[in-house]
Amino acid sequence: MPDHTFLVNGERVTVDVEDDVRLLWVLRDRLGITGPKYGCGINVCKACTSHLNGKAFNPCAVPVSALRKKDEITTIEGLADTVDGDLHPMQEAWLEFDVAQCGYCQPGQIMAAVDKVRQVQEAGREITDDDLDEIRNICRCGTYFRIRQAIKAGAAAMG
Repeated sequence: MPDHTFLVNGERVTVDVEDDVRLLWVLRDRLGITGPKYGCGINVCKACTSHLNGKAFNPCAVPVSALRKKDEITTIEGLADTVDGDLHPMQEAWLEFDVAQCGYCQPGQIMAAVDKVRQVQEAGREITDDDLDEIRNICRCGTYFRIRQAIKAGAAAMG
């Protein structure tokens, strides 16, 4: 089997898997990183949302062969390491607004929210309800109202 080398949460890793193995399975089954969740496997539910080179992506839809040595994946486990502090401001907002019920979708929700806030801030503006509508992660518990509150609070703290 071929070796694939890339960065995950700041650490260089090499895995020996077939080229067509989806990155989600490499993260979860080979590297023991369980924050990105398996929901649908077809890039719809977004429970696995992580960051690839700072942008949101869904590892369930990406074969490991698509990664280059310089590519860096950040999962929910590594998000706090991208800022000074014990937690990322978005994670703190999630706790403040008591967002999670079952918690299954929350890592993907947080990772998608951080990416959206970064995009909006790079454009020099504040997050709007229209921006929040673009975050398409599915929450079976229906905590969308609290998710939206937390994203706005997290965005203010990130600004």
